[in-house]
Amino acid sequence: MALPRCCRPVIFALAATLVLSGCVSQGKPRPFQLKNLAKSEIDMVTDLHIETVNRLARELTIKLYKRNPRELAKVPGMTVERRLELLFGSPRLITHAELGNRYAEKAIPLAFDPAFRGDRVFALMIGISGMLHASYNYRDEFYLLNEIDQQKLYNTARNLEAVAWRLNTYRQPNGRPFLLANDPTNLSFERLLGKLIAHQDMMARIVSDSTNRAINTVVHGIASTTLLPI
Repeated sequence: MALPRCCRPVIFALAATLVLSGCVSQGKPRPFQLKNLAKSEIDMVTDLHIETVNRLARELTIKLYKRNPRELAKVPGMTVERRLELLFGSPRLITHAELGNRYAEKAIPLAFDPAFRGDRVFALMIGISGMLHASYNYRDEFYLLNEIDQQKLYNTARNLEAVAWRLNTYRQPNGRPFLLANDPTNLSFERLLGKLIAHQDMMARIVSDSTNRAINTVVHGIASTTLLPI
């Protein structure tokens, strides 16, 4: 059930506070910009969420390459900085020949495919960053006339849960994990994915309440072999 209109500013304020607190803790205050006059409250909250999920995804990329340097070495001369540019540069590239031009949720299975010989970290992060990008309608900023789909945000959160499960459980034929991530002494990957999931779920709820559009909370287990469309 949608919240009363009088309660919605509280949600926007809470969401903005949570995300802004992260920005302040990074030592990067947000100065006023003239373009913000063309933005609604939800536009500004959305922009903050986009900044935050992109920052978390970049951090996840760097950590995965640190634990899996063999993946980067599969492409001669490749660097982490170049991978970050390919993943998050502007304009965002959504086709990559080395992945068969797969993007978003369609790229994720490559990271866990025994027959795939390419960079599994890149495949996974094209999947994760691509889903986030697609869930915000491939935009980096929102203005008054731009729309956002709460279902895409929700579906991305559920797919990220599936990714976390696959990282912990999927194994190669030799029994080794496809990618080294969490272990009993290092749960930082799980925490990063948890933050991404929380931000997507929060944004889905904000959009749903502000537009009176319900989220289709379909039953979709994390162990499913298919991912929800974005």
